[in-house]
Amino acid sequence: MKRTTWRRRLGRTAVLATVWGLVTSALPATAEVRAAEARASGGPSVTIRYTEHGVPHIKADDYTGLGHGIGYAAAQDNLCLLADIYLTVGARRSLYLGPDGPAGAYGPAGSNLDSDLFHQQVIDSQVVENTLAEPAPIGPRSEVRDIVRGYVSGYNRYLRQTGGDGVTDPECRGADWLRPITEIDVYRQFHALGISGGSGRVIDAIVSARPPAPGPASRAERATPRSDAKAAAASVNEVLHRTEGMGSNAFAVGAEQSQNGRGLLLNNPHFPWTGPMRLWEAQLTVPGRMNVSGAAPLGIPLIRSGHTRNVAWGHTVSAAVPLGLYELDLASGDPRTYLVDGVPERMTQRTVRVPVRGADGAATTVERTLYSSRYGPVLGAAFGLPTEWTARTAYALRDANEGNLRGLNTWFDLNRAQSTEEVQDALVRTQGMPWVNTVAADKAGRTLFSGVHVVPHITDELAKRCSTPLGASIFPGTGLAILDGSRKDCAWGSSADAVVPGLLGPGELPVLRRGDYVANSNDSAWLTHPDRPLTGYPRIVGSTGTERTPRTRMSLTALQERMAGTDGLPGRGFSRQTMQDLLFANRSKIAELAADDTARMCAALPGGRAPTSGGEPVDAGPACRALSNWDERFLTTSRGALLFTRFWTKLAERGGPSWRTPFDPADPVNTPRDLDTGNPGVPTAFGDAVEELNRLGIAPDAPLGEHQYVVRGDRKLPTHGGPSLLGPINVQIHSWDAAKGYGKVVYGPSFVQVVSFTDGACPDVARLLASSQSGDRTSPYYADQTELYAEGRMVKGRFCESEIEASPQLRTVELRMS
Repeated sequence: MKRTTWRRRLGRTAVLATVWGLVTSALPATAEVRAAEARASGGPSVTIRYTEHGVPHIKADDYTGLGHGIGYAAAQDNLCLLADIYLTVGARRSLYLGPDGPAGAYGPAGSNLDSDLFHQQVIDSQVVENTLAEPAPIGPRSEVRDIVRGYVSGYNRYLRQTGGDGVTDPECRGADWLRPITEIDVYRQFHALGISGGSGRVIDAIVSARPPAPGPASRAERATPRSDAKAAAASVNEVLHRTEGMGSNAFAVGAEQSQNGRGLLLNNPHFPWTGPMRLWEAQLTVPGRMNVSGAAPLGIPLIRSGHTRNVAWGHTVSAAVPLGLYELDLASGDPRTYLVDGVPERMTQRTVRVPVRGADGAATTVERTLYSSRYGPVLGAAFGLPTEWTARTAYALRDANEGNLRGLNTWFDLNRAQSTEEVQDALVRTQGMPWVNTVAADKAGRTLFSGVHVVPHITDELAKRCSTPLGASIFPGTGLAILDGSRKDCAWGSSADAVVPGLLGPGELPVLRRGDYVANSNDSAWLTHPDRPLTGYPRIVGSTGTERTPRTRMSLTALQERMAGTDGLPGRGFSRQTMQDLLFANRSKIAELAADDTARMCAALPGGRAPTSGGEPVDAGPACRALSNWDERFLTTSRGALLFTRFWTKLAERGGPSWRTPFDPADPVNTPRDLDTGNPGVPTAFGDAVEELNRLGIAPDAPLGEHQYVVRGDRKLPTHGGPSLLGPINVQIHSWDAAKGYGKVVYGPSFVQVVSFTDGACPDVARLLASSQSGDRTSPYYADQTELYAEGRMVKGRFCESEIEASPQLRTVELRMS
């Protein structure tokens, strides 16, 4: 696209930015004069005050102005990442980046073309537009619409101001895919975020679904699909609960266990450090109506997790399954028709067209027919299950978040809440939280765990009555229902208190209020507090009485030890500092359970040599010494942590460990335990880990930070923390290259916030955006907080006016609108 044409487009679409001024303390007098003239014009004002690490404190006269400031500031920090998001949800990746490039946001797609086909069918369905036409709470409330309108004008304003070649980020400088956005882009993005936990998990299966050739079913096709139940459940859980950089810890401490008798919250989401789910921090203020600080995924013009003056909240990815499958009984000789109560029903066929740039640069149109049923899109192979479309059977997916824009209303209400009761009221009133739990603490010392979010109305009774044989085999272990689509009475139910049909109502979802603490680390709600296990909710919401993940067990262990004062930290109970220290202690539940057993096993190896899968034993002497001297932590200085990580990973690849003391639902925090080193797979996995490190030239006692690091510019920043399978609270996931060792950071601590309410007006806040505020490599805020994370440091949160004004790096930008 020619630059002149690009500028004309910007000029035509720029909104609410015809008169504006820019003021900073360092700008020349001419700019100050222009700003003074803008103020005199009487238009609405937006003030952005930047404090340390480029955190914007955005204050506006109204919600439109607030959105304008958010859009402007977010684009300044992350224009290329935002533009890439809008390219994805607009189904134009193939046109500008080619069909075979890496897939876009909000779901694992095999290619740009698959991503475009998926998002184009969403566009063609008009589901977002139809929802926007509804009144609140189904459609966005008026204040949310004002924020989105302002956000679009602010984003476009920054884009217009910089011009295509004025963009600082080399990732998109001068790119022809930089374009102004409209409000529908923002709403499509939020909708894509919601369905990323459902249909977004199986994009390729949706766009690749093809009917078989017409004709009678073969004998193989007539057979009921069978699958080993254990293997099938493992495959489904891997797809449903693969984090893809999405996980969290959230601990809320109440008056009974905080050292000052007030509430305290640790919010520790594990989000990707790159891409569309990267978090961005801000404070948003409309005097007298909203004052909130925290972070949100790029492009979401509200705070996802954060705090107001009197309440703090965070989210954890829920164990509930936000979707369900239906098995369709196809009409004989017509695989595009299925039967419902014996009546033929034709599938919906939609021809989806997306523009594609060829190798020669010329644009062509690719067409693909996608199929849908009354339940939702028809699938090809998905979830590792035999869901292929045959002459006899097809499978369709229903996504509970289809059409969900209510979450914008939910977060708007949370951004104004002042107590845990108001947090819960917001969740119940809008029921728009897409696939996360909420954990909160307030100044009065109350805590809340709320599982009120979007969950299909699939009761255990419905699953028992309507599950297909395949569904019956996997539902107990996964929560994924596969129901009989040939019966109308197998449709999802509905609750009287649900905001929309087809969902479980708030009264059927787990909620816990405590005076000491509540906690969640992505397990089900069952052990939100070990003294008050939550039960009675449907299986689709999560399991009860089952083994907890190592991270949940580590979290509960650390919380209980802090309450008892047996964790080596000063005193008992929680303060902002002790909660921060708890996080960065870098303990590992698996290390505490199995490191000593492994060291003893190693010391007893015949001749000091460990068996390997290849058959040739390896000298384990140096590895044994490293393991016996390891501090069982995942600090950058910890020696032996990398060896143990690779050993446990190898063991997991062999089916996982076996324990001498099995899981006991009466003692779920302390069981299972006692590694069964007599199992031949254990020393073999250890030998494989030793052999691997030897091949890579990595000493078994190398400090963790020498090999686990993130590269920023020409610097290697060592990172602490460990993988989730080892149970650290401080999760840090790096890719692993068999030829090189650790690769880039996939995800880890993103926006860490510890909020302690005090007797004064200002909460005591420590925060850290570990991925840093900007994705632009030329920005001073590209790596500054990543450096702090590498050092295990956090920074003071500035919420009150006095705190903001006291910032030694305070810089003010004023925008005028008309």
